[in-house]
Amino acid sequence: MAKRVRQIATLISLTAPLLLAQQGRIAGPVSGYAFDRTAHVLRPVLGIAGAAILGDGVDFGLAVGAVYVSPRQDSAVVVGADRSLHVFKLNAGAVSEVPVNGLSGLPDGVAFSPSGTAAAIYSAGRVQVVAGLPAAPVVKGVLDARASQDPSALSVRPHPYRLMATEMYAISDDGAFVLVASDAGLRVLPASGGEQNLMDGASGAMVAFAAGGHDAAVALPNGAGLVVLRDVGGASTQQPIAVAADIAAANGIAFSSDAKKLYVAKSSGGVAVFDVASKSRTDVNCDCVPFGLTPMGDLFRLNELGAGPLWLLDPGQGRIVFVPAKTN
Repeated sequence: MAKRVRQIATLISLTAPLLLAQQGRIAGPVSGYAFDRTAHVLRPVLGIAGAAILGDGVDFGLAVGAVYVSPRQDSAVVVGADRSLHVFKLNAGAVSEVPVNGLSGLPDGVAFSPSGTAAAIYSAGRVQVVAGLPAAPVVKGVLDARASQDPSALSVRPHPYRLMATEMYAISDDGAFVLVASDAGLRVLPASGGEQNLMDGASGAMVAFAAGGHDAAVALPNGAGLVVLRDVGGASTQQPIAVAADIAAANGIAFSSDAKKLYVAKSSGGVAVFDVASKSRTDVNCDCVPFGLTPMGDLFRLNELGAGPLWLLDPGQGRIVFVPAKTN
């Protein structure tokens, strides 16, 4: 580990002058963004996987309380310190606000679609469906996600490994369907209204859509295990991938960009990679404890910014790398 830190430090010393230009402008490649909850700023990850540093905070022109960034790193939902709600376009560190008529409230969290073209902004069972991201966002619908048999079932509860329970919600790229997992079960809510129950008892479930369609996946460490749901909102057939024992330490799931693989973050360390067709499994290990699995461009972020390194899954290289913590 110490050797790896020295190697990264050497790379940073060589590449940092290329990454940072005068007056704090971002001049090099931006791999993604991570929200610094202590400093209340969104920091760019400057450089490439394995040789990156954290940059200074992005200036939104307002004091921020929380920032949620889309998987393609091209838009962000920003909650102001004054409890205002905003949507911004991102482009290599440059930001521009995009007005969204009808958007309101203080969210508990935001779930982006796999390609970041839609978002479910939720609070206490109320879900605002936003489509058309990043250039022309519109509120496509406002859904009541509370379970009819238990109105309190969908209150956002802290996940044992996540700061916010965003894994309870997932939305398709076209914004047509929202998946909601709770003690009451796993349900799909069409943006046009109504609902359909897919599974009973989905406490602790993690859900994710595949890009470009209506296939999804659910991880139930205390139930059905890892399951792919084909044609959510339509036939909704189920394809088991792994039993519960194989994902006992799961704390986040996501599809690969081509939907041929499923990534499962493990609180026991590393990420399990399941081939959807063959159901075979490989593991990418690390000296880290993932706290979720958040898409970040071509990478996946495994934890939140803190005093230690930021850990990233690089699926193209089949490895987990880190970004050193910012020291000033």
